[in-house]
Amino acid sequence: MSDAEAHVVAIGLSAAIVSVTEERPSVLVVANTNGEEDSLPFGPFDPINHRTLESGLRSWVGEQAKLDLGYVEQLYTFGDRGRHTLKPGEGPRVVSVGYLALTRQCGARDAPDTKWCDWYRFFPWEDWRQERPAIIAALIEPALHAFCARAETRNAIDRQYDRVRLCFGLDGMAWDEEKVLERYELLYEAGLLRESARDGRADPKGVLPLGHEMMFDHRRILATAIARLRGKMKYRPVVFEVMPPEFTLLELQRTVEAITGVRLHKQNFRRLVEGQGLVEGIGRFSSPARGRPAEMFRFRREVLRERPSPGVRLGIRR
Repeated sequence: MSDAEAHVVAIGLSAAIVSVTEERPSVLVVANTNGEEDSLPFGPFDPINHRTLESGLRSWVGEQAKLDLGYVEQLYTFGDRGRHTLKPGEGPRVVSVGYLALTRQCGARDAPDTKWCDWYRFFPWEDWRQERPAIIAALIEPALHAFCARAETRNAIDRQYDRVRLCFGLDGMAWDEEKVLERYELLYEAGLLRESARDGRADPKGVLPLGHEMMFDHRRILATAIARLRGKMKYRPVVFEVMPPEFTLLELQRTVEAITGVRLHKQNFRRLVEGQGLVEGIGRFSSPARGRPAEMFRFRREVLRERPSPGVRLGIRR
């Protein structure tokens, strides 16, 4: 192999395609049948046939996953050495441009190799809707204490522990639902994730059963997507990209809770979305199998012209 060939870089496109159904925040994954981990849909960028990176993403997602994407947003460029665990001579180094895409699930999948997976399957410490996840106290907190203790100086130990406290809400610190990527990166750096050992950066004996791993660095890409969505919901009405055209306010609240991983105060949430003009009643009521009928609403698109930052600013109840 020539020096030029040895330094070839290929551009890949990776998509975190997110949807919410029945209070289940889901990501579309490619289910590998050869014993390898699931992955996000990904494919190469073709500079000849793809006019833009986004058009390339939409093209192969349509072909492979049989989805016509709606909302799409570029996340970040992922290019760390080892992200595809290539050995010398195995091919070009792949730099991947990650995207967040939002869609509504549409029944059975036409692409048999893909499936919807609850994203808390990969990040079980992120779901606080019922209570503080038991995995934090049982596994994560003691392992991170040991990680901090391995630092070389007292100041380094204190800095590491401050980072742990901020990320995981320890010692009375508030839980910040947006720090998804920071938490993943901390667990990776501490050598507690399978990806850490797979990348040769940690002792496999120190790995803990902290959620399902994904191929390459796709769990890092998904963490970035979740953090972006949780943050953006507060100033842009992106949550309505995963809602049906008509919904009850409780269905909207449960969707927001599914994404953020925290419970919200019902009456405060109702006042918030109605007071900010995010929704409007359509004059009809639901017909539930049990319980009382509830008023149906739809998203008021006019709000995008009325205010610069219309979003769901959360009043989180912990």
